[in-house]
Amino acid sequence: MRLAELSERSGVSTATIKYYLRERLLPPGRRVTATQAEYDEEHLRRLRLVRALIQVGRIPVSTARDVVAAVEDDSRDQLSRLGIAVEALPHGPEPDESAPSTAVARRTATELLRRLDWHFNLEIADSSPAFGMLVTAIAALHRLDYACDLPHLLPYARQAAQLAVVDLDLVEEFGTPAEQVEAAVALTVLYEPVLLSLRRLAEAEESNRRFGSDS
Repeated sequence: MRLAELSERSGVSTATIKYYLRERLLPPGRRVTATQAEYDEEHLRRLRLVRALIQVGRIPVSTARDVVAAVEDDSRDQLSRLGIAVEALPHGPEPDESAPSTAVARRTATELLRRLDWHFNLEIADSSPAFGMLVTAIAALHRLDYACDLPHLLPYARQAAQLAVVDLDLVEEFGTPAEQVEAAVALTVLYEPVLLSLRRLAEAEESNRRFGSDS
């Protein structure tokens, strides 16, 4: 397809596509004349990934470029490619190591992973942005004196483990390793708002059940 058709099918303006090409977020098209190139379904799929990263995930172009590089790096095994790609996404503030609550939170988070028998996460915990985000969240709960001990955290973690199975089952529906990496990133970005909204709707439903006028 030509650039105009790629723009129409993707919903991305031609000017933005050209910008993504300059920033190496898209592979170049197949040159057919000195001034024109052709694009294919690979470009269309990649555009959808880039849109998910930048417009929905709101990550900077430089970070999106790192994700794309991980997608394209077939010298790595699939576990490594998935990890690099997803860890490039925003993860929230890092722990404040000067705060006493952070040390408490780190011990709680580490023990939580041990209770779940998540050995892989324990091996990479110190360098994992997701683990740092967990420590920051537990530290905030601790400072404000809200429940954040293991009995309260374990139900959330077990639900997350079940969601991970659903996530990876969906990722494995895609055919090639590159498509799976793209899907893991895009679905992480696109499904997190779904999870947040469903949680709030479920809480509204449960609140109505418990505290509504008919209860």
